[in-house]
Amino acid sequence: MRKSADFTAEEERNSRTALKFLYQQCGAWEPLGKALGYGDVALSKMASGAKPMTTTLVFRIARFAKVGVDDVLTGRFPPEGTCPNCGYCPKAVLQ
Repeated sequence: MRKSADFTAEEERNSRTALKFLYQQCGAWEPLGKALGYGDVALSKMASGAKPMTTTLVFRIARFAKVGVDDVLTGRFPPEGTCPNCGYCPKAVLQ
């Protein structure tokens, strides 16, 4: 896994979890990519850690989820109980 110079390891991990959560809510990378303005392959690579998260993507995740950027970076979004590996959260409802 490559390290991003823009984020700490924890912020990178929290951002990836948020991205995976949105993937679960959207059902596939393609519709999420369209919503975020990114290609589905690029999102998949960022979610897996093969590519570092970008500042632009973190802002777009926050905007799409209607939460603050700080919520994404600190792990307050997605909801507690979300799996960091796949993004599944049994009690989550995206509004």
